[in-house]
Amino acid sequence: MSSKIWLSPPHLNGHEMEYIQQAFDSNWVAPVGENIDEFEESIKQTIGGKNEVVCLSSGTAALHLALIMAGISKGDEVLCQSFTFAAAANTIIYQRATPIFIDSEPSTWNMCPAHLETAIKDRIARGKNPKAIIFVNLYGMPAKIDEIISIAKKYNLILIEDAAESIGSTYKGKSCGTFGDFAIFSFNGNKIITTSGGGALICPNLSLKQKAIFLATQAKDEAPHYQHSTIGYNYRMSNILAGIGRTQIKVLQERIQNRRANHQFYQNLFHTINEVKVLEEPNINFFSNFWLTTIHINKAYSNFKREALFTKLAEANIESKPLWKPMHLQPVFQEYPYYGKKVCENLFVTGLCLPSGSNLSNKDKERIANVISVYFNI
Repeated sequence: MSSKIWLSPPHLNGHEMEYIQQAFDSNWVAPVGENIDEFEESIKQTIGGKNEVVCLSSGTAALHLALIMAGISKGDEVLCQSFTFAAAANTIIYQRATPIFIDSEPSTWNMCPAHLETAIKDRIARGKNPKAIIFVNLYGMPAKIDEIISIAKKYNLILIEDAAESIGSTYKGKSCGTFGDFAIFSFNGNKIITTSGGGALICPNLSLKQKAIFLATQAKDEAPHYQHSTIGYNYRMSNILAGIGRTQIKVLQERIQNRRANHQFYQNLFHTINEVKVLEEPNINFFSNFWLTTIHINKAYSNFKREALFTKLAEANIESKPLWKPMHLQPVFQEYPYYGKKVCENLFVTGLCLPSGSNLSNKDKERIANVISVYFNI
């Protein structure tokens, strides 16, 4: 059998060991050191140089700290995009708060501003006071950010931007990860750049960065002995892993070019297949890194099914993945309120993520194109 084509494998550039070795040679193998400082500064400059960056052990840790820094606690309500990975909803539960799930809109597949405002009005009418919004830039595609920001300001809600998948993407020329009161990135092994495991919290100023570092390093008070007046967490990134990040971020723009080239390959491939729609940028205000290229199959065409295409690709040793199962459909979250219709539900049952690695070769693309062409009879 041919070698496996993975959905989004790590893509190292061969220089990572230089900074890893530097960490070993200097004996800075703890969650402090030059690699962390330099990686944070590189991220800061990459997204525009105004926001402060805290490198952490995961994107989930960054979301959790964002909620803590936002003052979210027991009984608070947080409006959360339903169509996403579970981390956002999980971290709301960590704080013993209540997630309020919001449907997507069809042009970006991200949080629908209309349903968001409907939810806020209804929660207020019920005597509730939502405190924050978590919106996502799904698969690298920026959300309808202007509308979401406007709603957050109108109702005085804290805005958290889940940019886990969208480093390098922009909205109206401004970098994703800079639109919320707080934002997060993920550097998990499947992301566009990776530190093996890791993430970053984006803060608006140095004071909040220092507070985040304090919380991420077990909230140790200034004292000669171990003293704690606040609950803390072991969330800081290792100096070793930050060394990988220092090298990875140098090739971010190259990786984005490769991912966007993959997206163009799929656009060309599906151009004559009316049954399939590729997620595309709605207009020139949106620039996606296309971390993953995603499609959905028109349900009106009953001869073609997402499951069948998934199976055909798997039989050829090609990995694909269904789109995210919405949070409000997950057994663990079914008791929580949901506002919207069935946009994200329909995307889940008709959609597929296709192999999008920045190291996808021409030979790989030929194999993928062959399977898809045979399935759709083109």
